[in-house]
Amino acid sequence: MAKHRITSEQLRAARALLRWEQRDLARESGVSHPTIARLELQPGPLAAWARTSDKLQAALEKAGVEFVPEEGEKGEGVRFRERRDLSQNT
Repeated sequence: MAKHRITSEQLRAARALLRWEQRDLARESGVSHPTIARLELQPGPLAAWARTSDKLQAALEKAGVEFVPEEGEKGEGVRFRERRDLSQNT
């Protein structure tokens, strides 16, 4: 099964779920901070090489985020792969 191509909106939403700044994602993915900033500004599917997109997606998935593809009338999104007790993170 082919990997679903994530969007800049999903990238920002995934960071928000994790409470990560762009610099956190840069550190965890190995993608430069300026590249992440540029990619997040352009709406729609990430305008990046497949390798760059894969690195970003892999870092976020490793942290527990699941990317939900568009389905029928419902748009794409993100969620935690497993239920989390977020009160423990503060």
